Amino acid sequence: MPHVLLDQLPALTLADGVVARVAASLNMSIAHVHLAAGARLPRHDHPHEQVVNVVDGELELTVEGQPFRLRRGEVYILPPHIPHSAHAVTDCYVIDVFHPVREDFRAASLTGYPQPGGKTA
Repeated sequence: MPHVLLDQLPALTLADGVVARVAASLNMSIAHVHLAAGARLPRHDHPHEQVVNVVDGELELTVEGQPFRLRRGEVYILPPHIPHSAHAVTDCYVIDVFHPVREDFRAASLTGYPQPGGKTA
């Protein structure tokens, strides 16, 4: 997939108000994520290294219980298996880079994200 048109990739709803379009190479996934102001990604972890790049807006990322306010141009690097959650303080555009590839982002349904009712997909 050397040339990607983001608007032609499937939109994945990660949580209420959180929509991603994901391009993948052989070794990583690049998620272009739009979060509506007030949207939350519940606490979760995964075996992937993650680089959170805030392109626009303000995102509160809570890592192992400690909140970090990230604004446009700021980056946070998450090692694998670290519990984290996110809250969009404003409308946000974030590019998340994952290594290795997130196979669940290629699937029809997502795994690893807590769903309403406390169940994990």
